[in-house]
Amino acid sequence: MDAILIPQLTKAPERTEEFQVNESLPGLETLTPVRGTVRVQHQGNYLEVSGQAETIITCTCNRCLQQYNQRLAVNTKEIIWLDANADQLEDLPLEREVPIEDLVETVSPDGYFYPSEWLYEQMCLAIPQIQLCDRNCPGILNTNEVNNDSNISEGTIDSRWAALKNLKNQISDS
Repeated sequence: MDAILIPQLTKAPERTEEFQVNESLPGLETLTPVRGTVRVQHQGNYLEVSGQAETIITCTCNRCLQQYNQRLAVNTKEIIWLDANADQLEDLPLEREVPIEDLVETVSPDGYFYPSEWLYEQMCLAIPQIQLCDRNCPGILNTNEVNNDSNISEGTIDSRWAALKNLKNQISDS
């Protein structure tokens, strides 16, 4: 998707550009291309951006650490204000209090709007924070639970922990 020069958007039919999306987005690892549409409409002092898209991503379960595929879909709309001061870099302190009315997206009315960046951000926001392969995922199973082998005793420990066990025995002996 090409960047949109915002002043040219006012000359488009109905002041609107619509893009069909069928591509991979840089920085977003997906199994399938992102497919959908992005619509940008100039409304005078703001842009109304809407998009519907979907793809499939590979997630790692937070409980059992197994990988699984998840359908990722967005159907969203956002207002982005046009502000002549949006692209100016301010010499701001590292920490400052931001009023709630300043928590809005802005772009310069003479600048560019990048639909692919906007769609990337929306897709990233749709990635589930808690990733579970199944609602009833039991988590990582203990090897004693997995192998009901008579050769494995309850006292058997992972050999990688042997040095720690030796240190623990030395401390308790002294």
